[in-house]
Amino acid sequence: MSATTAHSGRDDGIPAGRPVVFRDGLVLTMDDRRSVLPGADVLVVGERIRAVGHRLEVPEGTLEIDAGDGIVMPGMVDTHRHLWQTAMRGYGADWTLTQYFVWYYLEWGRVFRPQDIHAGNVLGAVEALDAGVTTTVDWSHGLRTVEHADAAVDALEAVPGRFVLAYGNIQQGPWEWSATPEFRDFVSRRMHGGGDMLGFQMAFDVTGDPAFPERAAFEVARDLGVPVTTHAGVWGATNDDGIRLMYDHGFMTPQTVYVHAATLTADSYNRIAATGGSVSVSTESEQSAGQGYPPTWRLRRHGIPVSLSMDTSVWWSGDLFSAMRATLGADRSREHMEAHAGQGTVTHCHLRAEDVVEWATRGGARTLGLDSAIGSLEPGKKADVVLIKNDRSPVMFPLLNPYGHVAFQAQRGDVHTVMVDGRVVKHEHRLLGVDLARARRSVEETVGYLRETLGEEAWAKGMNPDVPETKIQDNPYTYTDWDARDARWKGAPPSPAPEAG
Repeated sequence: MSATTAHSGRDDGIPAGRPVVFRDGLVLTMDDRRSVLPGADVLVVGERIRAVGHRLEVPEGTLEIDAGDGIVMPGMVDTHRHLWQTAMRGYGADWTLTQYFVWYYLEWGRVFRPQDIHAGNVLGAVEALDAGVTTTVDWSHGLRTVEHADAAVDALEAVPGRFVLAYGNIQQGPWEWSATPEFRDFVSRRMHGGGDMLGFQMAFDVTGDPAFPERAAFEVARDLGVPVTTHAGVWGATNDDGIRLMYDHGFMTPQTVYVHAATLTADSYNRIAATGGSVSVSTESEQSAGQGYPPTWRLRRHGIPVSLSMDTSVWWSGDLFSAMRATLGADRSREHMEAHAGQGTVTHCHLRAEDVVEWATRGGARTLGLDSAIGSLEPGKKADVVLIKNDRSPVMFPLLNPYGHVAFQAQRGDVHTVMVDGRVVKHEHRLLGVDLARARRSVEETVGYLRETLGEEAWAKGMNPDVPETKIQDNPYTYTDWDARDARWKGAPPSPAPEAG
């Protein structure tokens, strides 16, 4: 056995292809048995995990990473994140969902240039890696031109993570943008040959319009052989009518991802379960913005697979530690509320810490059809590995319940090492091969452009806006004039926002 020890202060990266072993860690394999291995090693050779066990023999020249007093776990998977909005981090902290819709959909979403999409994507992608999220679905609904889409992919390819581009355009109906030759050309040019490092979905929503214009987009997705991810069960926006239309027309598949799914009836959950779909739960978002109560308590009853996501840094934290913590809290709170309403008491928690860690790792891998490649630490799988260790933190000891530690105690600052596809992209709390200064300059340029384009009054008002009644339809989140809540046709939509100039 021969190994060399990793040293601090390296920012030039660790040579690709060099074997790496994580030594003496508390290993959460997330395999079928959810095996927990104290004092164990994980050996990576090339892109894959070679072995998991104790006192492993390693090849000559292996880089040894001391995982003692730390937790080694699979890389986390976020199945729904609007990366393009990261340049506006925290801007909408006090928004409602309606204010988000109005700002992006009706007023200012059109002014984002391709370089602004690129800047947000780079920053959001780097932020994800820094927090141990090795696979991220870029729910990219700001792609109003293929130039914007090219910029989005350029950004994802510039960051050493695993990504899925979910192509969308909130400024057009999906039956419009998906039918253009430019879209087909983009898919042909950019979305083939990426293997499991760059996947592809189509991202659009079904408003419940009985004419079901979204059918054309579903047919494009079927023709291309790509999954659809859709915001479903969002209060005042998408509801059971959309699920019923998808089901009746045969567009609910095991690959379909339903985001939020917070305000659906049992009938819709039954249809999702029967067709094998999964739900991406963004608990911080659902709690704060008003899509509906985080639905894990109902999804569990229907046996629907769950993954976790954080939605957008315009509001919320960009890590899945927060998502796990919020999800446990929301699910348990609902159980307590229901019990109290019936004069009862919950004496045993049904949702366990290990369940949300599963959702944040292997659950996300299953959702994306990548369970055979990532999501657990098993020989033969791709090496997406996270070491949680922080010798300078009083929160990192004692390590008693590893699942509870990940879900309730750890945070992004405790992410010591991140490996994606066998490449170390963060080590000893420092990102490797990432030009943060350049990312900062790009984001600062985007923020300056947006402030100038909006004007200081509108920029300041946007952080806590009054929403004029004349700008609001009953459902501002729509591609047609159909209003599902009172089943009538409304007048013409608001006039478009000014183009960037």
